[in-house]
Amino acid sequence: MIHVPTAPWAHTVFDLISWASGAAVGYGLYRWRLSERLSQIARMTGPGYFACLAIGAALGAWASGSLNTLRQAAPTLSHSVAGALVGAIFAVELYKAFRGLKGSTGVIFVGSFATGVAIGRWGCLFAGLPDRTYGVPTTLPWGVNLGDGISRQPVQIYESLSMALFLAVFVAGLAVRAPWAMRRGFYVLCIWYGAQRFVWEFLKPYPPLVGPFNLFHLLCGGLVAYGVVYYLRDLGDERTARAEGRALSVPRPDHQPV
Repeated sequence: MIHVPTAPWAHTVFDLISWASGAAVGYGLYRWRLSERLSQIARMTGPGYFACLAIGAALGAWASGSLNTLRQAAPTLSHSVAGALVGAIFAVELYKAFRGLKGSTGVIFVGSFATGVAIGRWGCLFAGLPDRTYGVPTTLPWGVNLGDGISRQPVQIYESLSMALFLAVFVAGLAVRAPWAMRRGFYVLCIWYGAQRFVWEFLKPYPPLVGPFNLFHLLCGGLVAYGVVYYLRDLGDERTARAEGRALSVPRPDHQPV
């Protein structure tokens, strides 16, 4: 068992670091590979897109986090990064449907999100038990003691390493301009994040909601389904465009020829 020094303020410190690092990584990827793509997105979506994204993320974060923690033995309000992602997607997809837009518009956020989670989860770990993101008891030698003398699964580290691995693969995809990264990177993020988080949820003492699954199992399952469906749809659009010998402009209004 590994003793981990904890302090409630650690979460705030790592949040600030993760936000700054996420912004830096996002800007670096934008300058390196994504400037043209972001220009396309900005021209087609308009300022309402970013307003919907921000509102959806905030509502999703607090609604999902609080729905989970209010069902625990000591109810309290909370927020969740998984809920923020789901809320942002829901709001943006509604906005795009209203504007008649198709195609992925989230690739610019992929690097920032992955970086933020990879760093931010260490803040959850060092914040200790009050953060309520700790794992279930374990006898594994790398179990962590967060101050109560119980060896627990270091689920925060699992998620951090998983997202760091994803970020490395994503950057490698951008380096060779792979279509899965340049065009569909956001959908791949949803699939990866949702799948790995779904697994780690079995190692947390959250109250079940449906059978053995807690609220975040359902949210993450939805993220995987969304990513798969939209990835395949965009892949089909790309193949159709190639078969017809034309360039596919994304994102695009439904009523405009491409």
